[in-house]
Amino acid sequence: MTETIRRYFDAFNAGDIDGMLDCLSDDVAHHVNEGQVRMGKDKFRAFCDHMARCYRENLTDMVLFQDDSGTRAAAEFIVNGTYLVTDEGLPEAHGQSYRLPAGSFFSLENGKITRVVTYYNLADWTAQVSS
Repeated sequence: MTETIRRYFDAFNAGDIDGMLDCLSDDVAHHVNEGQVRMGKDKFRAFCDHMARCYRENLTDMVLFQDDSGTRAAAEFIVNGTYLVTDEGLPEAHGQSYRLPAGSFFSLENGKITRVVTYYNLADWTAQVSS
């Protein structure tokens, strides 16, 4: 199942939202950092479209983990980004760069991701784009 996770992150780094969606189940549960759970591919696409408008990000230093059953996986990585457009409720954007450790957790079934949970330190990000 790590092949699915690797394809998901390769698509992320390529800016290929359709490629990311291809890795997801139709009823995917997307647990957004500091946000609500979004259910389904349509809400996942809307989230990705919003993120692509406000941020340009590339993930590096990727380490993938998988349980023995192949139904759970995790990834640790560094988010290398540029803050492009001010996101509601956040500091004003003017092209600031940031570098942030983050992690994601996944549930998988029949070769598809059924749950995505992503965590990063919002206070760290805010400090980086505010200075």
